[in-house]
Amino acid sequence: MTHPHLDRRESDRLVHDSAGGLDRLLEIMARLRDPATGCPWDIEQTFATIAPYTLEEAHEVADAIDRQAWGELKGELGDLLFQTVYHARMASEAGHFTFADVVTAISDKMLARHPHVFGDQSRDKTAEQQTKDWEAAKAAERGQARTLDGIAQSLPALTRALKLQNRAARVGFDWPSTDKVLDKLTEEAREVVEARDTLSHTELTEEIGDLLFVMANLARHLKVDPEAALRAANAKFTRRFARIEDWLAETGKRPADSDLAEMDALWNRAKAEEKAQR
Repeated sequence: MTHPHLDRRESDRLVHDSAGGLDRLLEIMARLRDPATGCPWDIEQTFATIAPYTLEEAHEVADAIDRQAWGELKGELGDLLFQTVYHARMASEAGHFTFADVVTAISDKMLARHPHVFGDQSRDKTAEQQTKDWEAAKAAERGQARTLDGIAQSLPALTRALKLQNRAARVGFDWPSTDKVLDKLTEEAREVVEARDTLSHTELTEEIGDLLFVMANLARHLKVDPEAALRAANAKFTRRFARIEDWLAETGKRPADSDLAEMDALWNRAKAEEKAQR
């Protein structure tokens, strides 16, 4: 699915063909990375320098979905696809693998992990059982690796905490009830208070981390995605603070001209406004 031998005329024809599909995108990437005629910025990039953009594009996809911005989602998915093409092109140049190898690998994986669709297993099972089967297949692929191996370090911290806890829970390392998690949450909150008054900043940071980790575990036990919950809380804070700014502006003021008492009253007004609109 690459075109290393296209002459310039054929390459130009393909990159300007709006119906060229994936072949067109691959050729555009090849042209951008061409050492002689490509884009200087694109030529000098590496896996390490592109990786932050890959994460950013994935977050922008999630953001568009959160906002139900379906018109934007098409473009964001294209940006994310381009990241895959970019990494595959660099891998091909280094002799590691090609984009076709990427496609083959994911296709083979989907077939192997969905025997109830592509094989002879029954489809008569719950989504929960299918999730367990999926994880069992992943564990088999990992072979004798440690329980927590393979969970990406670069995931958002709350998401990674959730995945670590889920993986540990599958081998029996888990609190038996939500009450036990709440007890642990109270304990960790008390330790943060003690650390604030008696410990170093490094030790306080550790205690805050422990508290956040237990919060993620509480969300897991309550079947809440902590990352999604925090994104929603961020959006709510942004929305309500914007209302505070709007109301202050009506009186010719900015937040810096106000004080906590006034802004807190306006926050409660924004909160009441939202509740009334539900």
